Amino acid sequence: MRTLKEILADASKRKVAIGHFNISETAALKAIAEVARDLKVPVMVGTSEGEREFLDQHEAVAMVRELQEKHGQEIFINADHTKSVEKAKEAVDAGYDEVLFDGAKLTMEENVKQTSEVVKYARAKNPDILVEGEIGDIGSGSTIRKEIPKGLALSSSNGAAINPEQLTKPEDAAAFVKATGIDLLAPAVGNIHGMFANAPEPALDLPRIAAIHKAAGIPLVLHGGSGNTDADFLGAIDGGVAIIHISTELRLAWRKGMEATLKKDADEVAPYKLLAGSIDEMKKVLEHKLRLFNKLL
Repeated sequence: MRTLKEILADASKRKVAIGHFNISETAALKAIAEVARDLKVPVMVGTSEGEREFLDQHEAVAMVRELQEKHGQEIFINADHTKSVEKAKEAVDAGYDEVLFDGAKLTMEENVKQTSEVVKYARAKNPDILVEGEIGDIGSGSTIRKEIPKGLALSSSNGAAINPEQLTKPEDAAAFVKATGIDLLAPAVGNIHGMFANAPEPALDLPRIAAIHKAAGIPLVLHGGSGNTDADFLGAIDGGVAIIHISTELRLAWRKGMEATLKKDADEVAPYKLLAGSIDEMKKVLEHKLRLFNKLL
């Protein structure tokens, strides 16, 4: 089976992207794996620090390895938004395929220092483990937002774009990559975690994505992809994005399916039957996203 690094190199060459979907229970993992397997495309699952505490990171890794071995499936797991060097090292030791060290809220100097430490540790443990770094503020939390995250501001009242001053600069990206040796970079390019309840998502800065990719020289990762338009996704992929994160949309689908099942079968108590509706709804989102990201539409 190809390594994640090999798959990313192929994705960059073909101008497609790997879909990345967060999980906190096995129904989501089942839906993700089955849709990716049906479409015959690579896929990534992610667990945030909170999701790793709920699932247990060793068990999460073991479930993904089982899918790899049982089906020969190109499915990989990422330790998403790890915010301390200690937690990043724990994820490396647990066998994650990728670790995102999120030092975006640190000073640039401290972000470089801590990210470099994670890179050095991962390289020593297993050179196939990829390390992702992050610069720029895109908020946090896969939630439905009634207002813009604290610390961010829209440049206009219609939600058209984030203020350019808050976005990642190509020269900063280049310097960060050179100083840390990371494999992947998560920049702020108009993306925000979560989704707005009653407003369109801010448009992605596609020229900035292309400029950052050219300056950084490594694949980019788009976080906070829930709610963005198909056209923005395709433009981002063409500009150098090789992994796209979707979480909130999948959570919404999970809830929609569960609510429909409870309404239809109010007396049902078997968990696997209750989850069937959630799996079906998640699969609808997953198939569209994976077809789009892999340009199979």
